[in-house]
Amino acid sequence: MATSHTWKFFRAGGFDQVQIDNGADLLALKELDQKLWVALSCPTRGIEFDTKTLDLIDHDDDAHVHATEVLGAIAWAGKLLRNPDLLIEGSDRVALADINDSSEEGQQLLASAQYILKTLGKADAAEISLADMADIEKFVAGLEFNGDGVIPAGQSADAGLRATIEDIIKCRGSVVDMSGKAGIDQETS
Repeated sequence: MATSHTWKFFRAGGFDQVQIDNGADLLALKELDQKLWVALSCPTRGIEFDTKTLDLIDHDDDAHVHATEVLGAIAWAGKLLRNPDLLIEGSDRVALADINDSSEEGQQLLASAQYILKTLGKADAAEISLADMADIEKFVAGLEFNGDGVIPAGQSADAGLRATIEDIIKCRGSVVDMSGKAGIDQETS
């Protein structure tokens, strides 16, 4: 496969390795012959790298990140950022203006970031940080529809629906949702 990208290499550990200097290098990595990669797989544990990030990249959940998964993660992140150099800067935050909202997925990402910031009382913030996302599970658990399939009675703003849910709980029992509240699911309703 011919490549249009100009690669730079450096010698370390007794062999040549590709040098990643900018986002363009990272995005072009899919064009680099994998025979030139230093490694084609790495474990998700026992290395000096954030395990949560490795788990997100490990799509097949086999406790190893493979070259194809790395390329997939780069492609996904690259299409959601206006400036691919942000992929290598190592910052713990991203400016909302740097989110590429030209696709539906980018629009959803931007809207989610804005919603989270608004919920945190930072509606006018120009960027979102990892700290803003630190307790995302708690944030999602507190949403009326958090995706766990359980509807707590107190979560509904509609008084009639809330009363119906409470009646079902009295008659059929309840299920605990991810926020720890008693509610109903498809089986109890």
